[in-house]
Amino acid sequence: MTTFRELGVQPEICDALETKGIIEPFAIQEMTLSVALNGTDLIGQARTGTGKTLAFSIPVVQRTVAPGDRDYDQLPQGKPQALIIAPTRELALQVSGDVQLAASKRGIRVLTVYGGVGFDQQVDALQTGVEIVVGTPGRLLDLANRKILDLSHVHALVLDEADEMLDLGFLEDIQKLVRLTPETRQTMLFSATMPGPIVALARSYMRTPMNIRAESSYDQQTVPATTQYVYQAHDLDKPEMIGRLLQGPNVDKVVVFARTKRQAQRVADDLTERGFNASPLHGDMAQVAREKAMQRFRDGKVDVLVCTDVAARGIDVTGVSHVINYTTPDDHKTYVHRIGRTGRAGASGIAVTLVDWADLHKWKLINKELDLPFHELVETYSGSDNFLHDMGIPRGTKGRIKPAAPPAPKTDRPANREGGSSAPRTNNRNRNRTRSRGGEVVAGETKTESAPKAAAAVGATEGSAETGDTTPRSNNRNRRRRRPSGGATGGGTATAE
Repeated sequence: MTTFRELGVQPEICDALETKGIIEPFAIQEMTLSVALNGTDLIGQARTGTGKTLAFSIPVVQRTVAPGDRDYDQLPQGKPQALIIAPTRELALQVSGDVQLAASKRGIRVLTVYGGVGFDQQVDALQTGVEIVVGTPGRLLDLANRKILDLSHVHALVLDEADEMLDLGFLEDIQKLVRLTPETRQTMLFSATMPGPIVALARSYMRTPMNIRAESSYDQQTVPATTQYVYQAHDLDKPEMIGRLLQGPNVDKVVVFARTKRQAQRVADDLTERGFNASPLHGDMAQVAREKAMQRFRDGKVDVLVCTDVAARGIDVTGVSHVINYTTPDDHKTYVHRIGRTGRAGASGIAVTLVDWADLHKWKLINKELDLPFHELVETYSGSDNFLHDMGIPRGTKGRIKPAAPPAPKTDRPANREGGSSAPRTNNRNRNRTRSRGGEVVAGETKTESAPKAAAAVGATEGSAETGDTTPRSNNRNRRRRRPSGGATGGGTATAE
């Protein structure tokens, strides 16, 4: 078996990799190192989890002049020599970690640049001097526009997950960043999927690139070591299915992918309420919280990570045994990247996809594109025999490991809108009225209206008897217009004399 030393990698880099047990290269690494170490532009394509990150990290580190090298004095001091662009913050942090590992014994300074955090530390590091910059397009362009990031001396440009980077959402930022780098640079693009139009677009940035594919074009894009299961499931039964699956055999770390940020938070909260050690990861979380969640997951302090596709691109966590698609991915590329979080670096893994009735047509397109054998899905529930058998779940297992919390006691609704006492309202109201004439209070005219309506009705009846009117008087006084003198005759009421 060929080793990195036999491929011409510097001894310092090999020593650093061997501290993590990395001695022999994967196929994509072996095929690209001889080309990339010579400074040739290339497009590298391999399945997710087969080592694309080290395939470009090693050449970048080896071709970078370290501060301790003899030729360093001939270069602008502290200016970035290599730029690696990643689509997400999480992927940028992971790539930066691999680059730092390869450069740890060479004294090369690596800076990770991404949004969601303050500028101060990143600005201080750039002013102090760095050799390699890894970052996301938005923050990189922001620092470059402020004249803080100088890309005029970059000799190596890497676009990781190139299909995502060159998508319409990133294309304009990428073009601006590329124009800030010298035309003589080396450009490398790596991704698991590389459609024809994306390759044509990428070639506009490159000089006679070499296209390297680690597998035959007829091979499946998914990793063979990943066992895939697809079930037609009901949305309300999915939390119970996941709860039972988490209690199956050989379950270590689990990644659950949700479609929306709200759904990811809801599923994480539901699993936590069921007694599982789960944590969400989505875009509504602060960057510090996202980094903390990822670190806890890597350290084994969190068993289940419920995330959106922000974590699907290139996140490499050791020991992920299961990937669960809570909802159907939007396309086959997303499916490949999602299930690629397990079965990495030669390990085995299990991928479970739960398909709603409304997403059956979407799954059929994914199944056809990837040539998978799941043409007719079986309607499956948490207690179905095929699900329990496939996952090795003992019969009688429930989807929670702690009892459900008792429901909150119901309280009577308040009778009024303000939420106050529900006691019946009384009609007795004390009102003090004062009669005035010409702005002055008339003596002896203050009275208190505190009698109930019954007394008012009696008084109204007595007054009617005196005037001969037996019609009960209402509380609202009807004031008649005084009949004009001179004798209008129409419409009046005759009174007996």
